[in-house]
Amino acid sequence: MNALWILVPAVLVLTIGYRYYSAFLAARVMMLDDARVTPAHRLNDGQNYHPTNRWVLFGHHFAAIAGAGPLIGPVLAAQFGWLPGFLWLLLGVVLGGAVHDFVILAASVRRDGRSLADIARNEINPVAGFTAMVAILFIVVIALAGLGLAVVNALEHSSWGTFTIAVTIPLALFMGFYMYRWRKGAYTSGTIIGVVGLLLAVIVGRFIPESSFAPWFTFTRVQLTWLLAAYGFCASVLPVWMLLAPRDYLSSYMKIGTIAALALGVFLVRPEIRMPALTEFVAGGGPIIPGKIFPFCFITIACGAISGFHALVSSGTTPKMIDRESDCRPIGYGAMLCEGFVGIMAFVAVLSLQPPDYFAINVPKDQFAALGQQVVDLPELSRQVGEDVAGRTGGAVSLAVGMAHVFANIPGLRGLMAYWYHFAIMFEALFILTTIDAGTRVARFLVQEFAGRFWKRAGRTDWMPGTIVASALVVLVWGSFIHHGTVRTIWPMFGIANQLLAAMALSIGTTIIIKSRPRYAWVTLLPLSFVATTTLTAGILSITDIFLPMATDAAKPEQQVQGWVNTGLTGLMMICIVLTIGNCVLKWFEVLTSGRGPARAPAAGSTSPS
Repeated sequence: MNALWILVPAVLVLTIGYRYYSAFLAARVMMLDDARVTPAHRLNDGQNYHPTNRWVLFGHHFAAIAGAGPLIGPVLAAQFGWLPGFLWLLLGVVLGGAVHDFVILAASVRRDGRSLADIARNEINPVAGFTAMVAILFIVVIALAGLGLAVVNALEHSSWGTFTIAVTIPLALFMGFYMYRWRKGAYTSGTIIGVVGLLLAVIVGRFIPESSFAPWFTFTRVQLTWLLAAYGFCASVLPVWMLLAPRDYLSSYMKIGTIAALALGVFLVRPEIRMPALTEFVAGGGPIIPGKIFPFCFITIACGAISGFHALVSSGTTPKMIDRESDCRPIGYGAMLCEGFVGIMAFVAVLSLQPPDYFAINVPKDQFAALGQQVVDLPELSRQVGEDVAGRTGGAVSLAVGMAHVFANIPGLRGLMAYWYHFAIMFEALFILTTIDAGTRVARFLVQEFAGRFWKRAGRTDWMPGTIVASALVVLVWGSFIHHGTVRTIWPMFGIANQLLAAMALSIGTTIIIKSRPRYAWVTLLPLSFVATTTLTAGILSITDIFLPMATDAAKPEQQVQGWVNTGLTGLMMICIVLTIGNCVLKWFEVLTSGRGPARAPAAGSTSPS
């Protein structure tokens, strides 16, 4: 089957979804009104609350939410075939993921940019707020560890990728001062400077491995872990306009530009989809994902269709920078559609590989031998990229090979396979890193919010000592997880935690809609029902079939401690999420049976929640 049979329907459905469904959500469900003053203006402190141009903020938001999930998840889920993953990516993002992001963003903007846990406490009850906060703190740390691990693994001993990413930091600092201090509002010239600088960094980076500067940008896994933690700390402490927003805005150009180029490459090359619609592994027993297609396909793809981590950004950094309420539509709903398209393009790139080659890359060499498959093009692909890619598990390498294969077959670009492969590896690392900075800042907000319950001053996000201590605590915890963990121990929990958080955010969003526009509660209730069912099922199966056997396997004592940690944390997260959703359901019945009509929308300019 030609890849255009996936690309063309995807573009049409995503376009229609944004044009009509997001307009319905904005006008009828959340009733956006530009006459209301947003917290970015009302609470402007120059540190966290700061009115930001919608396209700059779109870049920050997209860069913050688009991490490893839309790249790695679809690649791993290709094990089941192209049909289930494609349908979940397309329908999930239009009806679930984009709705989830938009509703939480609009709700947080109406509530002074409050966090998801704070919204739960005020809109439902203190119990829901506490359980939500505990679950979110665990989930965000696990998510940052999972995303950071992918960056560390991709950049280890890679001077080219490390150099290019390192250059984006001073470049972003220059853009921040240029656009917000030296020449306020000079977004066009600032963007041109940033994009040119980024392109030069990519071009110059190609020559770093052969230069005398290579040792300066070549680091071990441990060194990269703590360098990454140091960057996350700085991004969390510095004013948002100085580093976080301009760097993510700059990175978004590379992200969107690369994916657009990949889409153009697919259109020109028209690669064949080699993977069948359904594989023999849909019933379980797969070499990459041990479970069945239900529920594991839906938690593996995760971010490309719906992601709970996005709720932390939509109630963290972004609502504090929204200039006008109408900006919530392109930023909340539109950015998630872009992420869904990223997932679809990553899916297409890896589906173009021969199935035996795909499995040979993503499965350890000894396990691949047990599958009884024979590689087709893998030896030639390894020769062209200049590395042995067999047994390079985790999804990142197979995606880079798939992308490089498409780019290298574009007329006029043949013979550049090695260049495209290393560019793709660097692109993936940059994609993920921008989630680390925003995620660390969001986690810092949560820690300060929790500390503020015991000491009011510690809860102030503009109090620098509290900001420094909270940021240091966050990076220390997720940095330790990366240092001691592996893909096998962190990623399974990440998938479950991420979707559990999405279910919790949808239940909170449903509560908000029921209070104001109960007739439209179905827009969040339908995706909530599906996500909660699949993820809780996956959590139970992961504990019984994966984590507990790991914990009780006396033959592998090095895995036992991690097995018990995974079992305990997964169980705790599930309990917190169930309690939060349960409290939401009780609130729904209370509101619907109270005999009172839905709450009226606040008057223009009011700060009251709708």
